[in-house]
Amino acid sequence: MANIVKGLIAGTIFGVVSIIPMFFMTFESKTRAMTASFISRFAIGFIIFNMDLPIPGWAKGGLVGLILSLPDAIVTKQYGPILGLGLMGGLICGFISK
Repeated sequence: MANIVKGLIAGTIFGVVSIIPMFFMTFESKTRAMTASFISRFAIGFIIFNMDLPIPGWAKGGLVGLILSLPDAIVTKQYGPILGLGLMGGLICGFISK
């Protein structure tokens, strides 16, 4: 299977997993928050499978997950949950990418 397809699958799964808890939360604009979360997590999964770095897959995943989660964490001031999910999802995607 091509890396683009794997990235699309991983990104979609990670995006869906990230919005599931949001169904039970209250937001000013729930649709906007869920869309932003899905796109951010989708990008993490997609990029990890389609980026070549000379480091182990899990390290690449963790790095990408943290870096791409940081803007959302700064804007929302929810550092722990957002960076934690980005790191964990990135590590998992990176681990299975190699």
